[in-house]
Amino acid sequence: MPHIVIHRSGTPDADIDRRIVDAVKGLTQSVLGKKLPVIAITLQHIPHELWFIGGQPLSELGKHAFHLDISVTDETNTKAEKARFIKEVFGAFQDILGELHECSYVHVIDARAAAYGYGGRTQEYRHQHGGL
Repeated sequence: MPHIVIHRSGTPDADIDRRIVDAVKGLTQSVLGKKLPVIAITLQHIPHELWFIGGQPLSELGKHAFHLDISVTDETNTKAEKARFIKEVFGAFQDILGELHECSYVHVIDARAAAYGYGGRTQEYRHQHGGL
Protein backbone atom coordinates (compact mmCIF):
# COMPACT_ATOMS: atom_id res chain seq x y z
CA MET A 1 0.00 0.00 0.00
CA PRO A 2 -0.05 2.12 -1.99
CA HIS A 3 -0.17 0.41 -5.33
CA ILE A 4 0.61 2.61 -8.33
CA VAL A 5 -0.10 1.77 -11.98
CA ILE A 6 1.49 4.00 -14.61
CA HIS A 7 0.76 3.98 -18.31
CA ARG A 8 3.00 6.22 -20.37
CA SER A 9 3.09 6.90 -24.06
CA GLY A 10 6.14 5.78 -25.98
CA THR A 11 8.51 2.86 -25.91
CA PRO A 12 10.54 1.49 -23.01
CA ASP A 13 13.64 3.48 -22.09
CA ALA A 14 15.43 2.30 -18.94
CA ASP A 15 16.72 5.78 -18.01
CA ILE A 16 13.39 7.55 -18.54
CA ASP A 17 11.44 4.78 -16.83
CA ARG A 18 13.75 4.85 -13.80
CA ARG A 19 13.42 8.64 -13.55
CA ILE A 20 9.63 8.30 -13.63
CA VAL A 21 9.59 5.59 -10.96
CA ASP A 22 11.98 7.58 -8.76
CA ALA A 23 9.92 10.78 -9.12
CA VAL A 24 6.61 9.04 -8.36
CA LYS A 25 8.14 7.11 -5.46
CA GLY A 26 9.58 10.31 -4.01
CA LEU A 27 6.34 12.27 -4.32
CA THR A 28 4.35 9.40 -2.86
CA GLN A 29 6.62 9.57 0.19
CA SER A 30 7.04 13.33 0.53
CA VAL A 31 3.54 14.53 -0.38
CA LEU A 32 1.30 11.62 0.64
CA GLY A 33 3.47 10.40 3.51
CA LYS A 34 3.59 6.76 2.42
CA LYS A 35 6.35 4.39 3.54
CA LEU A 36 8.83 3.19 0.89
CA PRO A 37 8.81 -0.54 1.76
CA VAL A 38 5.13 -0.84 0.80
CA ILE A 39 5.08 1.33 -2.34
CA ALA A 40 4.50 -0.95 -5.35
CA ILE A 41 4.74 0.52 -8.88
CA THR A 42 4.02 -1.04 -12.25
CA LEU A 43 4.87 0.80 -15.46
CA GLN A 44 3.44 0.01 -18.89
CA HIS A 45 4.11 1.56 -22.30
CA ILE A 46 1.57 2.43 -24.96
CA PRO A 47 2.93 3.35 -28.42
CA HIS A 48 2.13 6.92 -29.48
CA GLU A 49 0.16 5.65 -32.46
CA LEU A 50 -2.12 3.62 -30.13
CA TRP A 51 -2.84 6.42 -27.60
CA PHE A 52 -5.75 8.52 -28.82
CA ILE A 53 -6.96 11.85 -27.49
CA GLY A 54 -9.94 13.45 -29.18
CA GLY A 55 -9.78 10.71 -31.79
CA GLN A 56 -6.21 11.57 -32.83
CA PRO A 57 -3.14 9.50 -31.99
CA LEU A 58 -0.35 11.14 -30.03
CA SER A 59 1.92 10.39 -33.00
CA GLU A 60 -0.04 13.02 -34.96
CA LEU A 61 -0.39 15.42 -32.03
CA GLY A 62 3.36 15.42 -31.33
CA LYS A 63 2.93 15.16 -27.57
CA HIS A 64 3.37 12.66 -24.77
CA ALA A 65 0.75 11.48 -22.29
CA PHE A 66 0.45 9.39 -19.14
CA HIS A 67 -2.16 7.98 -16.81
CA LEU A 68 -1.36 7.20 -13.18
CA ASP A 69 -3.65 5.40 -10.74
CA ILE A 70 -2.62 5.28 -7.08
CA SER A 71 -4.65 3.36 -4.51
CA VAL A 72 -4.42 4.68 -0.96
CA THR A 73 -6.40 3.92 2.15
CA ASP A 74 -9.40 6.22 2.43
CA GLU A 75 -9.06 9.07 4.94
CA THR A 76 -5.26 8.87 5.11
CA ASN A 77 -4.69 11.95 2.94
CA THR A 78 -6.30 15.38 2.83
CA LYS A 79 -7.80 17.01 -0.25
CA ALA A 80 -4.89 19.46 -0.24
CA GLU A 81 -2.31 16.65 -0.18
CA LYS A 82 -4.03 14.87 -3.07
CA ALA A 83 -4.28 18.09 -5.09
CA ARG A 84 -0.57 18.79 -4.50
CA PHE A 85 0.33 15.22 -5.47
CA ILE A 86 -1.62 15.50 -8.74
CA LYS A 87 0.01 18.84 -9.58
CA GLU A 88 3.55 17.69 -8.74
CA VAL A 89 3.22 14.35 -10.54
CA PHE A 90 2.11 16.19 -13.69
CA GLY A 91 5.08 18.54 -13.35
CA ALA A 92 7.50 15.66 -12.88
CA PHE A 93 6.24 13.90 -15.99
CA GLN A 94 6.46 17.19 -17.92
CA ASP A 95 10.09 17.58 -16.83
CA ILE A 96 10.97 13.99 -17.76
CA LEU A 97 8.99 13.44 -20.97
CA GLY A 98 8.80 16.94 -22.40
CA GLU A 99 5.63 18.37 -23.87
CA LEU A 100 2.64 16.61 -22.34
CA HIS A 101 -0.89 16.60 -23.61
CA GLU A 102 -3.19 18.19 -21.05
CA CYS A 103 -5.23 14.96 -21.07
CA SER A 104 -2.68 13.19 -18.90
CA TYR A 105 -4.41 11.94 -15.79
CA VAL A 106 -3.62 11.21 -12.16
CA HIS A 107 -6.29 9.31 -10.21
CA VAL A 108 -5.94 9.03 -6.44
CA ILE A 109 -8.20 6.14 -5.52
CA ASP A 110 -9.43 6.31 -1.92
CA ALA A 111 -9.99 2.65 -1.08
CA ARG A 112 -11.93 1.70 2.03
CA ALA A 113 -9.68 0.19 4.69
CA ALA A 114 -11.89 -2.90 5.03
CA ALA A 115 -11.69 -3.53 1.27
CA TYR A 116 -7.99 -2.90 0.65
CA GLY A 117 -4.76 -4.38 1.89
CA TYR A 118 -1.61 -6.37 1.19
CA GLY A 119 0.05 -9.47 2.57
CA GLY A 120 -3.34 -11.07 3.12
CA ARG A 121 -4.51 -8.44 5.63
CA THR A 122 -6.79 -5.47 5.15
CA GLN A 123 -5.74 -2.01 6.15
CA GLU A 124 -8.62 -2.05 8.64
CA TYR A 125 -7.13 -5.16 10.27
CA ARG A 126 -3.73 -3.46 10.45
CA HIS A 127 -5.33 -0.39 12.05
CA GLN A 128 -7.22 -2.46 14.61
CA HIS A 129 -4.13 -4.52 15.48
CA GLY A 130 -1.54 -1.76 15.73
CA GLY A 131 -0.22 -1.77 12.16
CA LEU A 132 0.62 -5.48 11.96
